[in-house]
Amino acid sequence: MSSDWWRGATLYQIYPRSFADANGDGVGDLAGVTARLPYVAALGVDGIWLSPFFTSPMRDFGYDVADHLGVDPLFGTGADFDALLAQAHRLGLKVVIDQVWSHTAAEHPWFQESRASRDNPKADWYVWADAKPDGSPPNNWQSWMGGPAWRWEPRRRQYHLHNFLPQMPDLNFHCRAVQDAVLEIARHWLERGVDGFRLDTANLYFHSRGLQDNPPTPEGRRGDAPVLMQQHLHNADQPEAPAFFERLRALMDHYGAGGPSRMAVAEIGGAEPLPTMVAYTQGAQRLHTAYSFAFLGDRPDAAQVLRCLAPWTEGAGRQAWPSWAFSNHDAPRVASRWGGGAAGAFAFGGGTEAGPVHAGATPVTWLALLLALRGTVFLYQGEELGLPQSTLAFDDIRDPYGLANWPLNPGRDGCRTPFPWQADAPQRGFSRAARTWLPVDPAHAPLAVDRQEADPASTLHATRRLLALRRAHPALRLGELEALVADGDLLVLRRQHTDAHGTDALWLAFNLGASAATLPMPAAAAPGAAPLFVHGGAALHGAQLHLPPGAVMVAPLA
Repeated sequence: MSSDWWRGATLYQIYPRSFADANGDGVGDLAGVTARLPYVAALGVDGIWLSPFFTSPMRDFGYDVADHLGVDPLFGTGADFDALLAQAHRLGLKVVIDQVWSHTAAEHPWFQESRASRDNPKADWYVWADAKPDGSPPNNWQSWMGGPAWRWEPRRRQYHLHNFLPQMPDLNFHCRAVQDAVLEIARHWLERGVDGFRLDTANLYFHSRGLQDNPPTPEGRRGDAPVLMQQHLHNADQPEAPAFFERLRALMDHYGAGGPSRMAVAEIGGAEPLPTMVAYTQGAQRLHTAYSFAFLGDRPDAAQVLRCLAPWTEGAGRQAWPSWAFSNHDAPRVASRWGGGAAGAFAFGGGTEAGPVHAGATPVTWLALLLALRGTVFLYQGEELGLPQSTLAFDDIRDPYGLANWPLNPGRDGCRTPFPWQADAPQRGFSRAARTWLPVDPAHAPLAVDRQEADPASTLHATRRLLALRRAHPALRLGELEALVADGDLLVLRRQHTDAHGTDALWLAFNLGASAATLPMPAAAAPGAAPLFVHGGAALHGAQLHLPPGAVMVAPLA
């Protein structure tokens, strides 16, 4: 790979709790991931993004870290992680690990010291504020997990900020010592040999020092939860953030000098994430790339797809590099949101309820679109199988958000159920335990890996063909993107890349909707060349291309 291997790469997200259980306790672990890495490599992806495996009380299932350098015994040991890393590298896979730096668990030694008094060495390592004269919180900021974003600490007689659970206090990145400590965490894992970091909630690192109230969200755009009823102008997207990212980039460039680069991808939440994505990634001194929840909510039409891509075609955006995901551990699976199955209503971090499902669209339609986009791509485990969202009984819900908002919003567990390896095996081959941490979904049995391996027409085999196409064509990995048609649900793109080896150009047509469409093939289509990828009954009739609902065609251009 080139030194900038991450440009145009495809990374496969593994949620360890639900991927593979090696020790039989009902929870996925690092040894289980290691054993299944040959499957991941055979997909044709460039690497993995590994969700948190660090020491944690598990209130938010690893996104509440009590020791950033330790492996939680639930997942194994440090030696297990080193074995995973070595096996991935032997298979040619890069390893990007989650880093949760905006907050810690309340059990973290830093917070235990900070909460003890107002004058200890770590007194300002977290965001502390006095109560209003009436004893109420300092301002109106709301938590993503429900209720005010402030919790009273009797030892200090102050409130601390928590953008998520009350037991997940926010670090104070205005404190230089906090930045230094976080960079030491990064240094530890870079020394260990990881290839990059996924930065959880990166746009929440800094808050406004003035602690001003957030203004209300305009009428017509307000969500159902209080946190979605205000604009997060003062507890997110603050102007001090890029300077810290430049410090992090300098550290990562040091470890990437003379070889393949180490990369950092930021998660950007909120209602208007695209400008922040550009601001955090423009130029060569800030983060390598960033992704948002832009495609983790309602099904977009062709024009909406282009609006999400537009910031990277002009101005500062041309010096930035985006990343894209259609599913992850925080959003209902795309196969249900956009293409059939039971639609979930929750996209964590600012997404909205699922839009209408359109007949004809399939998981392959969305995989083809995702892998056609200019940027780095993240595939969520099971997306290559077309898994639908799972529906759980209340007694099986583990997600704190789901427990707090049931039944209107069941939370995120529906996209986190165990991975189906074998249709007829106990627990679908995920675990030998009698009970797993979330129940295995019976609806996933027909879509299990072993069933799809045996079916050449399966979503799994289509995914491998699409990934091979992306790897083989510089136009898809690195090329410019031009929209030729964006009319309702009909989207036609041109991808082109020119280098010392010549010009690679592709024409990609998608019918995202429920009605058939016909359009002329381009005059520049390579004479006599067969299409490179066909799905959903797309067919040529002379010089006309017929696209049934959900159909896709990719063809070379001369």
